[in-house]
Amino acid sequence: MKNYEMNALRNLAFIGSSGAGKTSLIEQMLYLSKMTNRLGKVTDGNTVMDYDQDEIEKGISLMMSIGYADWKNNRINLVDTPGYGDFIGDQIAATTAADTVAVVANATGGFEVGLEKSLEILDGRKVTKAVIINKMDADQADYFKVLETIKDNTGITVAPVLIPMGREANFKGVIDVVKGKAIIDGKIADVPAEFADELEEAKAALMEAVAETDEALLEKFFESMELSEEELVSGLKNALAQSNIIPAFCCSANTGVGVQALMDAIIEYLPSPEAKKAMNVLEDKKDKNLICTPNGDLLAYVFKSVVDPNMGDVAYVRVYSGTLKSGMDIFIPEKDAKDKVSSMYFFQGKNRSDAGELKAGEIGGLVKLKVARGLNSIVAVNSKLSYQKTSVPSPVYWQAIKAANQNDEDKIGQALGKLLAEDPTITSHINLETHEHVLSAMGEQQMTLIQKRLKNRYKVDALLKTPKIPYKETIQGKADTKYRHKKQSGGKGQYGEVYFRVSPTGRGEGYKFVNSIVGGTIPGNFIPAIEKGIQETLEKGIIAGYTVVDICVDCYFGSYHDVDSSEMAFKIASSMCLKDAFTQAKPILLEPIHEIEIIIPTEYMGDVMGDISTRRGKINGMEQQGKKQILKANVPLAELFAYFPALKSLTQGRGMFTQKFSHFEKVPEEIAKVVIEAYKKEEE
Repeated sequence: MKNYEMNALRNLAFIGSSGAGKTSLIEQMLYLSKMTNRLGKVTDGNTVMDYDQDEIEKGISLMMSIGYADWKNNRINLVDTPGYGDFIGDQIAATTAADTVAVVANATGGFEVGLEKSLEILDGRKVTKAVIINKMDADQADYFKVLETIKDNTGITVAPVLIPMGREANFKGVIDVVKGKAIIDGKIADVPAEFADELEEAKAALMEAVAETDEALLEKFFESMELSEEELVSGLKNALAQSNIIPAFCCSANTGVGVQALMDAIIEYLPSPEAKKAMNVLEDKKDKNLICTPNGDLLAYVFKSVVDPNMGDVAYVRVYSGTLKSGMDIFIPEKDAKDKVSSMYFFQGKNRSDAGELKAGEIGGLVKLKVARGLNSIVAVNSKLSYQKTSVPSPVYWQAIKAANQNDEDKIGQALGKLLAEDPTITSHINLETHEHVLSAMGEQQMTLIQKRLKNRYKVDALLKTPKIPYKETIQGKADTKYRHKKQSGGKGQYGEVYFRVSPTGRGEGYKFVNSIVGGTIPGNFIPAIEKGIQETLEKGIIAGYTVVDICVDCYFGSYHDVDSSEMAFKIASSMCLKDAFTQAKPILLEPIHEIEIIIPTEYMGDVMGDISTRRGKINGMEQQGKKQILKANVPLAELFAYFPALKSLTQGRGMFTQKFSHFEKVPEEIAKVVIEAYKKEEE
């Protein structure tokens, strides 16, 4: 396996809408570079990148995969990502592996939801960005219209580097705007007269965009309204390395037209890892500028963990600096633990070839790591370096999961642990109050895939259902009650009597016990048993089986028997007394309220606000962000479990939201009544 120097590497991640043709485009690149001897098709289920059985069945990418095309003495490392919104975590992770992130757009699709989401992912990221307009051979394909649509909706100006010669069935080649040459079937030719005006207009736009990134070039451009080819090439390369310009390319992955020219442009114009040598990292949790070379300090990043049925755990890594070698001891700062490098490979979809080492700028896979998982740094032992933390979106869809077969309960926990390691946007926790195992994800498709993989990979049938709401119980009023526990059945009996005053505390203050016993009416050694009886009752709940909160219990009087009193007797007496007092003190249910931020295009504002009202939500405010609105509201958790599908429907998939717990509020009486009745039936 040939080793490439840093300046001969290009690392590209492809993101964009599902159906934009990312996988097909990579397939063409692999075929043209003779990495594969046959051209696979997504519809036939035989592409290099979509090799998972679930992907083959559905005909869409469901997980990230990596490969490479060796082209003209350079290596183009390729990261393919799913375009479906549920798998946004893979698109985000891919941006950490690449020097250039290419948004692949459908030439016929206009401003699709997936295109919008992908451009939003790149907003503010210091990575070279590019746009590739694919499917130029399709009916109603329009390269310039897509670029205009992007500008109209985002304000982003994309500079054309390759423009099409014809479109739809007449798409026969591309024009390199920088060199002013046509490329047809991989051969360079003069630009036909019919495309002269389009070339002139595109070149003027490109020159202006490049000139604006460099003061000297801008001055020259204003003087003559022209840049030489040499100035344009060097200016474009510098601007791309500094992430100051977004270039546009075009092709048809279906026919292969323009793909060869795209690969040439990637090598010629897009930055190598050497061109982006310095990067911002952390050293001892402080910012540091790291110069990246193969001989420098080791810093690699696991951008994705996958489970291979034959090899086990595989960590896809990008080496930024230094060199990884087999047998090397390494340190994982996020886990504060050591690990050891075993075998390492270059991956081509599911296929692999041995890598003797992985040097700065390279992408590969490590197997059998014990500690490192997705979004973890790899550094030398005793190093203080780490990669900047990668943020992933908070979940918007929840389901309680349990094994269909009780005997599989132990297996499901281990299997879920492995599946969750593959996607950091999925989380799980045991809700100690509802005693449910709750999965949190980015949508239904992602959740269903987890369920399917549990069955296919680990032979565990899992059931999914809407989680229970972790309500709380409390009181609004006061009560003063007593309870005597007395039992005589031959031999030693049981006796304990307590007097309680109960009252509410402030919201969030929790439980408070007051011991007001004077004169020894209850001996001090029984007070802990009284407290224990109270606490156990609070944990189990009284009216609906939920934890009792925000209550003060004052034990102020009682009586005991020299022979028959015991800790158990007082524990029972205190439990029964509390239940009596609680039911007399105007008991209510509390529900968790979450603070949500909804980001939506302005035209959907009315529908979304109306929907929030039907969900018992309270609008807290709104603010403009570009062409979108940020709507802030408080909404009961009970109304959020089904909110994500509803928001997608209301906004044609363009809305998104984040949520976090805010506080507890009283449940409306009609809803509380239903919850309490359901509990009583279950108890019966």
